[in-house]
Amino acid sequence: MFTSAQRESTRDRILDHGRADRRISGGAVTGSATGGVQDAWSDVDLAFGVRDRAAIPDVLADWTPMMYREHGALHHVDVVVGAWTYRVFLLANQLQVDLAFAPAEEFGARAPTFRLMFGSSVELQRPRRPSPEEIFGMGWLYALHVRSSIERGRLWQAEYFLGCLRGEVLKLACVRYGLPTSEGRGVDRLPPEVTQPMEKALVGLLEPSQLRRAFAVAIEGLVAEAGLLDRALSDRLEPLLRQLAHG
Repeated sequence: MFTSAQRESTRDRILDHGRADRRISGGAVTGSATGGVQDAWSDVDLAFGVRDRAAIPDVLADWTPMMYREHGALHHVDVVVGAWTYRVFLLANQLQVDLAFAPAEEFGARAPTFRLMFGSSVELQRPRRPSPEEIFGMGWLYALHVRSSIERGRLWQAEYFLGCLRGEVLKLACVRYGLPTSEGRGVDRLPPEVTQPMEKALVGLLEPSQLRRAFAVAIEGLVAEAGLLDRALSDRLEPLLRQLAHG
C-alpha cells in the first residue's frame, strides 16, 4: 500500500515531466487533491493540455513506458471522453494514477476540482447535470429489466439491473440534496433517513423471492423520490411501477 508521501512524490515527478515536455501546453491537478477531501486512499489525478491535437497519440506513446519504467506501473486502461483521453495506470504499490490528455484548445476545468499548476488553460462549459426526469426515466427502464429478468429466471441479470435501479433512486435523492450524482460520489453524504430504507433493496441470496422483495423496496424508493421532485410525473407512473413489483 502506498503512503501519502509516495503519492505526493509521484504526482510532483509527473508534473515535472510535463513541464519539461515542450508538447505540453499546461498541467493541472484534479480530483480530491483540490477539493479538500483527499485521504489515505485517494489516487493521483492529473490533466495535461497538448499543443498539437495530432500529437496526443505520440505523447501517450512516450509517457506510457515512462510510467512503467519510473513509477512501477503494472497495467493501464484508457477512458475516452470526447477529445479527452484518460490513461489510468495501476502501480505496483496499489496507487491509481489518472493522466488526462486534451488538445490545448479544449484543456480546461471540466469540474470544480481543477487547479492549474503550469502553462495555460481555457474556459470550458461545464457538463450538464442530469435532470430528475432523465434519472427517473432510467429508473423505470431498469425496473422493466429487473421484472423481465426475474420472470425469465435470469437471476444474476436481475440482480445486476436491480443494482442499477437502486443507483437511480439514490441519484434522485442526491439531486434533491444538491449532492454529486455521478459514480456514487454523493450517496454517503445522504442522511440516514434516506439511505437506511434502501438497505432493504439489497439482496442477500440469489433467489427469486429475495429479488422480488428487494425489487418492491426499490420501486417504493423510486416512487417516493420521484414524488418529492415531480409529483405529477410520479402520480402518472406510480400504478404501473407498483404493478411491475407486485405482479
